[in-house]
Amino acid sequence: MKATSLTPFVNSVMVKSFALAAIVMVAACDGGESSTGETGGKGGETGGSGGSGGSPGTGGMSTGMGGSSTTSGSGGTTNSTTTTSGSGAGGPVGSMCAKEPPAGSAVPDPLPDYTGGACPTLVEGENTITSKGNTRKFILVLPKDLTVAEHPPILFLWHWLGGSAEDFLEEGQIQQAADEQRFVAVVPRSKGDGQFQWPFDTTQSEARMEEEYTFFDDMLTCTAKQVEANLNCVGSAGVSAGALFTDQLAAHRANRISSFISLSGGTGGVIRPWGKPEKKLPGLVLWGGPTDTCLGLLSFETLSKTLESDLTSEGNFFVECIHNCGHSAPPLDPAADGSSIFGSLWGFFLDHPYWLKDGESPYQMNGLPANMPEWCGIGKGSATPRVGPCNGGGC
Repeated sequence: MKATSLTPFVNSVMVKSFALAAIVMVAACDGGESSTGETGGKGGETGGSGGSGGSPGTGGMSTGMGGSSTTSGSGGTTNSTTTTSGSGAGGPVGSMCAKEPPAGSAVPDPLPDYTGGACPTLVEGENTITSKGNTRKFILVLPKDLTVAEHPPILFLWHWLGGSAEDFLEEGQIQQAADEQRFVAVVPRSKGDGQFQWPFDTTQSEARMEEEYTFFDDMLTCTAKQVEANLNCVGSAGVSAGALFTDQLAAHRANRISSFISLSGGTGGVIRPWGKPEKKLPGLVLWGGPTDTCLGLLSFETLSKTLESDLTSEGNFFVECIHNCGHSAPPLDPAADGSSIFGSLWGFFLDHPYWLKDGESPYQMNGLPANMPEWCGIGKGSATPRVGPCNGGGC
């Protein structure tokens, strides 16, 4: 994503404690250098097959007329909080999330109680909730013409150190992706109580970590109830500092999260270790090659490979992607049909519902989807690093 100048921040950190704080800052910054790599491989065929949306519940949210690629219908605008959410299918036709869960398959834990009492009525755009006594904010993105019968998946998006919720929304083309791929996006705002936006390093207390996990719980509960969400498809994705937190959240909320996407994140060293959840989690682990560093003090390649080692040893399925452009936005080619440039990444989330068996993925049988970058592969060491020009970046 966007590179920002970190000179004032670096100076402040050096005055306070260079030895540890600078290392943690490096792990969360969003600059990078460009580089070249070796020839990339070729993706496989599209994974997953079509399905139908789940049956409608009561209440929820319906906006406008018409429908989507998944459902059709009409309706006015209804905003209400309900007591149940969709637990069957819902998502774009052709995705695994759109398929009905097999009988006897795993189901996510029920939604927890909202710690703020009664959920407020949420709106598209800025929302405020009370989470464990703290005022917290997030941006809610709804797909165009969302109907009560769709039961959309929910994707949480955690921004990078020098960025904001608006930056992720704009640079990630999230509204376009939500419209095309029929998911609801939740883009949290940082609490602002630390230098690194999100808690993920070893200096954070267990209480602070649990506070942020509960913020996720509260956003999920209020959003899922209102939009009648497909609880089998709840994903988390983050960039840089947001990825470092996503890797923590995924492990500690594997009872509700179906998959995660780590874009220049990882674990190990001064970053808290992988949480080793009992439930196996499909993941997409992406980084910018050996120059994916900031100030040259800590390597996102090392962090990502450490995460991959834990995922491998515990039998988790994951896709590895190495774009070889340092600590910068993945250099994805624009889609020929004009669709969202990051659609292939969000497609991973939509192809890995909670009900998949541990270690299972549709990609194991069908290969990677045709729109997945050629510099991605299945499992540790499988990706052929990209070769080609980069957009640059820098700390």
